[in-house]
Formats: sequence, structure tokens, C-alpha cells
Amino acid sequence: MAWLRREWIYIWYYFTVQFQQIFGWWVLGMVIGSAVSVFAKDHIHRAFCTLQVKRLGLLGIVAASALGIASPLCMYGTIPIAASFSKGGMKDSWLAAFMMSSILLNPQLIVYSAALGGTVLAVRIVSCFLCGITAGLLLHFFYKDKSFFNFSGFAEPKSRDTDPNLGVRYLKNLWRNVKATGLYFLAGILLSALFQRYVPAEAMTALFGGNEALGVLMAATIGVPLYACGGGTIPLLQQWLWEGMSTGSAASFMLTGPSTKITNLGALKIVLGVKRFLLYLAYVMVFSLATGLVVNWLV
Repeated sequence: MAWLRREWIYIWYYFTVQFQQIFGWWVLGMVIGSAVSVFAKDHIHRAFCTLQVKRLGLLGIVAASALGIASPLCMYGTIPIAASFSKGGMKDSWLAAFMMSSILLNPQLIVYSAALGGTVLAVRIVSCFLCGITAGLLLHFFYKDKSFFNFSGFAEPKSRDTDPNLGVRYLKNLWRNVKATGLYFLAGILLSALFQRYVPAEAMTALFGGNEALGVLMAATIGVPLYACGGGTIPLLQQWLWEGMSTGSAASFMLTGPSTKITNLGALKIVLGVKRFLLYLAYVMVFSLATGLVVNWLV
């Protein structure tokens, strides 16, 4: 019993220390994320629609990727929106850029990621932005005259932010945000405390930092089953970085994690079909590995 009590004290200590370090970023992320969702979401989507009437050429892919990052919607919210854009004649290459970057990043997750430091935050934003652009360019050159997505059966989602009182609408959205991310956030801190207590720092350095190519590959691989919620992985990443994870390995994890999240894969499987779904998975793995290696080389 004395051993169990001592271990509990250690874990509680690690938990509270990291909670204090991350909690403010989590709250700020929800406050900003809900504000974007309630007050700016429609403006972002209208801006995307207006791209169709402008002769931007390949620059439209760049703009679409940027708007995807700015969009606060999850994948299940993004696909019906993309379906409505597709019906309006939006190019598949632009849709691919918008959807890819929207899967990877949103305003709320940007704020969460600031807890990892300026370098990692910048790497996350730039790599997600480029991942969306690259996806759009690949469709532009290899599927220029062929349809890539099948949005049949998807209708535009009904917004839950409908309360006539803007203040009440914002508070309802914020509460949904707390319920959606709170448990994952606490679970991430608990896992981080367990890692800190029971996994030696040398082991993390050897796995994710010593052999850079192997570290990037391992980070990309564990991102597939481990990623459940962006906010929940921030405490883990913070701990791993402290214990020797390379910035490139972190970048690889941050790309494969959200792009292979089980709920996102389920939605994408519907609109891509088997062959293109496999192409999507191959693209995600290759891009994340290449990004990790380049980041390690640069940083």
C-alpha cells in the first residue's frame, strides 16, 4: 500500500505540473475556436465560394489550403460543406487542398500547439499548409480531367449555432467544445504523467531522437493508432519533446495523427472509394516522412 500511495503521489505531481502549464492554452484555444466557429465560419466559407469567380489558377489551391486551416469544422462537418462547393462547380484540386488542411489544423488547435513552443508551432502551421497545397497540386496534374470525389448522398449540414442571442450562441458553442475536448485533454495529461514516471528519458531519445530517420518513421507510425483528439495529444507531445523527441518526429506525428484519425478515415472512405482511399493513406505517410526528415535537417 505504501508503494501504491507513493506512486500515486508521483503521478499526481506530474499531472498537476503539466496541467498548470497547458490548461491556459486549452482554455484560450476553446475561447478563440468557438469565436471563429460562431462569428467567422460563414465568412470563411463564403470566401472559399468566391474563389470560383476569380481567375486564380494554381494560386486558388494556395488560398483553399489557407481557408481550410482557418475553418473550424471537423472532417464530418467539412465533407458536407465540400459537397455543396462541388455542386457549385468548385475544382476537385481546390477541394482537396481545403479538405486536407482542414483535417490537419484549425484555429483552436493552433492555439493549443503554442504550448509546444514557437518552433514546433511554426513547423505545424507550415507543414499542414504545404500538405494541403501538395494534395491540391497532385489532383491538378494527375486528375485534371477526372473526378476524384464522390459526394453523392451528402447534404449541407444544419448549423447548431442558431440561437438569436449571439452571447448565448457563443456560450452554447463553448460548452459543446468543453464536452468534446475536455476528457481527451485530461487523458492526454494523465498519459503524459505516466510516461514521465515510467518511461526513461533515454528511451524516448533513442526512439524518437537518436536515429533521426527511424525516429521519424516511428512517430509517423504511432500517430496512426494513438491520435484521438488534437488537444489530448498536446501534453504527450510536450513531454516527448522534453525527453528528446526531434522536431521532425513531432512534425511527422502531427501530420499522420489527425489525417488517420478513425472518424476522419470513416468519412473519407465514403467519398473516395477503396482505390483513392489507399492513395490518400500512401500520400499521408510519404508526405509526413518527407516532412519529418526535412524538418530535422533544417532544425
